[in-house]
Amino acid sequence: MSSNGQKPTQDVTRSSNQEVEAFLRQVALAPKTASPTGGRGRLVFAMDATASRRATWDEAQRIQAEMFRTTASLGGLDIQLVFFRGLGECKATGWVSEANVMLRLMRQVECVGGHTQIERVLKHTLAEAREGKVNALVYIGDCLEESPDDIAVRAGELGLLGVPIFAFQEGGEPRAKACFQEMARLTRGAYSSFDASSAATLRELLAAVAVYAAGGYRALENYASTSGREVRALIGQMR
Repeated sequence: MSSNGQKPTQDVTRSSNQEVEAFLRQVALAPKTASPTGGRGRLVFAMDATASRRATWDEAQRIQAEMFRTTASLGGLDIQLVFFRGLGECKATGWVSEANVMLRLMRQVECVGGHTQIERVLKHTLAEAREGKVNALVYIGDCLEESPDDIAVRAGELGLLGVPIFAFQEGGEPRAKACFQEMARLTRGAYSSFDASSAATLRELLAAVAVYAAGGYRALENYASTSGREVRALIGQMR
């Protein structure tokens, strides 16, 4: 996958069960990466932009601005938007440090029917993390139409690089839920579900993730001290 609308990465070949098990063993033994301190944090914000996600995409535009505002006092945050839709379309923007620029980019994207491409999102995040520190990956989606084993391998690789995945699921489709929870577990991130009535909770949780990406675990703990129980539960999953 490349930025600025260029040709996305090639499809990924399926991985063997042995490869999955090997990565699970590696991740279980990996030391916890130190929290980021100083400088600007970098957060990959990935979304399923297939047709079923249209309503949440609109809400995400408002959430983005809040994430930038919340982290301004921590040294700021650079966000890269990644999305997939349609017949194999999967794209990433450049790194953006201003809320209004990100909102303009998001408004140019329309949701189109298609299958999930979560593994491609994870492979792209891996490539970014190998070039420069990525403090967190946020993924927002609702369903799964790929191999959970293949996704687990890529999540395990991100875990080894110290990139936590924060997976937010609209609804509770069981197969997707199990996969999203595993993505979070393998990377010492967190999972949460939401629906149309819990936009405020989603906004608070995403702001907490942005605080973590910009200021590290200690900043997140400070943020949680004045936040609701959902944020404290999110921290509990990361321990």
